[in-house]
Amino acid sequence: MPHPDRLRRALLRGLATGLLAPLAVRAARQGDATEDALAALKRRAGGRLGVCVHDAGDGASLAWRGSERFALCSTFKLLLAAVVLREADAGRLALDEELAFGREDLVPHAPVVERHLAAGRMRIDALAEATQTTSDNVAANLLIRRLGGPAAVTAGFRALGDDTTRIDRYEPAMNRVAPGDPRDTTTPDAIARTAVRLFSSDLLSVAAQARLRDWMIATRTGMRRLRAGLPADWIVGDKTGTGSNPQTGNQHNDVAVLWRDGRAPVAIAAYYAVGAYHPEMRAQDDAVLAEVGRIAAEWIARRG
Repeated sequence: MPHPDRLRRALLRGLATGLLAPLAVRAARQGDATEDALAALKRRAGGRLGVCVHDAGDGASLAWRGSERFALCSTFKLLLAAVVLREADAGRLALDEELAFGREDLVPHAPVVERHLAAGRMRIDALAEATQTTSDNVAANLLIRRLGGPAAVTAGFRALGDDTTRIDRYEPAMNRVAPGDPRDTTTPDAIARTAVRLFSSDLLSVAAQARLRDWMIATRTGMRRLRAGLPADWIVGDKTGTGSNPQTGNQHNDVAVLWRDGRAPVAIAAYYAVGAYHPEMRAQDDAVLAEVGRIAAEWIARRG
């Protein structure tokens, strides 16, 4: 006859398995339903879609082509701002340091830097804020140079625990990513995990986390993308990325972090390669990301 302690442990294991099995089945069904919804969205929209939703609370993730590489476009600027703040936390960079620039530094899309051309210099913290909130390309280039170039910034991503995301060029050349080219790319899974880690670990000081969170929330470039599909009572910040090139087609990207009622943050990364070139960015392509937001919100809400 089995020893009483062994029998008791076996009964407890059986009870636990019986209680947890329905939860596991329900979670699997929820994941399957969400994946089916993403697959149906991709079929309707065409192109190539990659999505990852990652919850810092229990580490749960949902991914659709989450391990495939996509062109970063300007989504890298969220991590660039984080690297700047981390360097400042470590005392290797002073946020009140001013970087000089002139007309020779201008590239397309510099809404903040252009306003400061007469002064010819801006503080590093102001450049980081402009990089995140307006996607100012010149501000990003100035910060990349100050940090030591693309390879040094990529090393900064590695210090954040991201072994996948990389930048290799400056703006705007980095947006031209041919199929199969690993330069200036990430995966939805990698960047979602990194984004959520910025707000759920000691990578950044409490003050730096608060500053980055405020910048993300103040960003308005993605109001028609993921945010458009998320509940209005959730606190959400994001960073978009957009590409339009005859050789590589159009790219609509968005990385969002959301906070709900004191729960751990959740990140959503969505990368949509349209598969064709359109001179004007189309609302219907932004709407694909809005639908990703709605699908992700349903998955998050079902989990409680």
